[in-house]
Amino acid sequence: MDQDYQGVTAADGAEYHVEADGERSPFRAYLDIGLARATTGANIFGVLKGAVDGGLDIPHKCKRFPGYNAEEKSYDADAHRARIFGSHVSSWMDELEEKDQALYQRQFSAYVAAGITSEDIEGMYERVHAAIRANPTRTTCCPTEGAKTQPTF
Repeated sequence: MDQDYQGVTAADGAEYHVEADGERSPFRAYLDIGLARATTGANIFGVLKGAVDGGLDIPHKCKRFPGYNAEEKSYDADAHRARIFGSHVSSWMDELEEKDQALYQRQFSAYVAAGITSEDIEGMYERVHAAIRANPTRTTCCPTEGAKTQPTF
């Protein structure tokens, strides 16, 4: 079934709805956000966009995606694409590096250690998307020694 409904192959932020094609219908799921606030641009709607782009049939509207303008009742896919590929992170990196070097070093220490600059963010996300498409199997890694772990209940 994953070959029948591959979803969006290149994340571009455009509105996408999976449609039945052939004998089998796509896997249908429903988003239940529980007690989380349904605010425009909330992370849960990023998860929804990723699941729909991945080929799941989840009924939705674009009203809560980044790039939706409530006054004009229009959806800007380019604004959503920019968000998907981390342009807001890149802008924040540039702003912090310019204004407060100490905070920049603290906030982005892992990126600095890896040699990732604000210009590398979009390419990094593109490589991550390609890697997930190539092998969507979830991999786990061993926790590092002395790392804090969440208790399981």
